[in-house]
Amino acid sequence: MKNQKLYNGVEIPEVGLGTFQLMMGSQTSKTVSEALKIGYRHIDTAKVYLNERSVGKAIRNSGLPRNELFITTKMWNSDIVKRKGEKAFQASLKRLGLEYLDLYLLHWPMEGYMDAYRILEKLYAEKKIRAIGVSNFLIRHLENLQKKCLQKPMVNQIEVNPYYQNEELVEYCQKNNIVVEAYSPLGGSKFSCLGDPTLVSIANKYHVSTAQVILKWLTQRNIVVLPRSKNLSHLASNLSLDDFVLSDKDLDDIKGLNKNFKTGDDPEKYE
Repeated sequence: MKNQKLYNGVEIPEVGLGTFQLMMGSQTSKTVSEALKIGYRHIDTAKVYLNERSVGKAIRNSGLPRNELFITTKMWNSDIVKRKGEKAFQASLKRLGLEYLDLYLLHWPMEGYMDAYRILEKLYAEKKIRAIGVSNFLIRHLENLQKKCLQKPMVNQIEVNPYYQNEELVEYCQKNNIVVEAYSPLGGSKFSCLGDPTLVSIANKYHVSTAQVILKWLTQRNIVVLPRSKNLSHLASNLSLDDFVLSDKDLDDIKGLNKNFKTGDDPEKYE
């Protein structure tokens, strides 16, 4: 699997397993275990997903060396607002059964996010986190952090897919050396991109799935992708992106699909 390098030198696998809306308990452990067996090394979870324990169980049962894995979780909104960031981090670490995190994110730009981010900086300085960042932060939030904090975010995890390309925010992050992670890269239940005729046509040309075309479109633009699936064949195909390269025309055709159809929440409602 290819990696991207964060500005502090830490490498992050460009394809990770998103665990949002995976069932808690045995189903999550099973899915994460299967993903690790077939080559995933990047797992993304969050306190609010209620599956950190299940993810941690799969990690322990995998037998893989800890330094081969890249594990992300996120500080939830109530902990940001109530200034309980350090306790939240320790609780997530305990549920995961880990001694450190590879990446810790603020989940949304809640009131108090500046204080919460300073906790992330403290934990990073103490080497309890290898990289720090944010999720769902808009340009103005990122500018505020860069003005007032010592360590700018290394990652911004945001919604990006062919129907919601979020181009201005992606461009800002990449110009400022902040790696973009795309959640809901295939769209979502409301606005799935998988049946789009343009994407189907491109997929047929390369004899791959539309999901692979979308993920390749993102990774070719240096965006880390976090697809989720409980289907083993889909999990495997999401990793198989090295056998084809999208042409400039393909990229232009996909760029033309943007509809500003947002699947997730609007960050502005959390302020």
